[in-house]
Amino acid sequence: MRQSHLLAPALAALVLCACATTQGEPGEPEYASSAEKNLALGDEALSNKNYLEAEKYFEHVKTKYPFQEASREAELRLADAQLAREKYVEARESYLAFIKLHPTHPKVDYAAFHAALTYARDIPSDFFLLPPSFEKDQGDVRGALRSMNDFIRQYPDSRWVEEARKVAADARTRLARYELYVGDFYLKRGKWLGAAGRYERVVREFPGLGLDEQALFGLHAAYEQLGEQEKAHAALEKVIQLFPGTSGAARAERLLKGS
Repeated sequence: MRQSHLLAPALAALVLCACATTQGEPGEPEYASSAEKNLALGDEALSNKNYLEAEKYFEHVKTKYPFQEASREAELRLADAQLAREKYVEARESYLAFIKLHPTHPKVDYAAFHAALTYARDIPSDFFLLPPSFEKDQGDVRGALRSMNDFIRQYPDSRWVEEARKVAADARTRLARYELYVGDFYLKRGKWLGAAGRYERVVREFPGLGLDEQALFGLHAAYEQLGEQEKAHAALEKVIQLFPGTSGAARAERLLKGS
């Protein structure tokens, strides 16, 4: 009797565990009866920043309704949730997997744009960062520019093209500022050839961003130190040509007369 008395609570606990297992894991959402309703519930969770709950709804749709269009939508929503959670590498892989699996899907441009956007979102902000972001490695910035340019070329009629152009323009400006920063860094430390190479890149690859004048004066200073007077003069002449009637052009003219 004593043994059966001791076993009773344990058996009751086992029964409760079994019931809990059949009802789903703790925190498991209450799934609806259709794919569309589950998508809507996932969207609601996503908009409320309940990302893990949203992902569960989308995973449910993806696995339970694999032959419905809702399953393709769920794949995209899963990638969106990863992007919202700042899991940029995972989101990129999910968007690219969607493109590979469904190359003719009407939302393939959406996936392509957001795959490219993951690079831009991963760029560090200048806010409260020392040193500024343009002093850091620019891999994600280059990735953003390259992928956005690829997107614009591949999907010229997409509704996302205008946004892609804005992201690409921002990436170009960041890269130009980075090259200018490194050029100034080299110039201050007497590394004239390295400085000249960076300034040349700004002038050649990133014209029209408001940095040309600074780069050209830096180029003049570097070539002066290298003893390459012809190239130094050419940099000043370029300033006069690009910015006639400005204080920069007047400065360039004075330097030419004094050389």
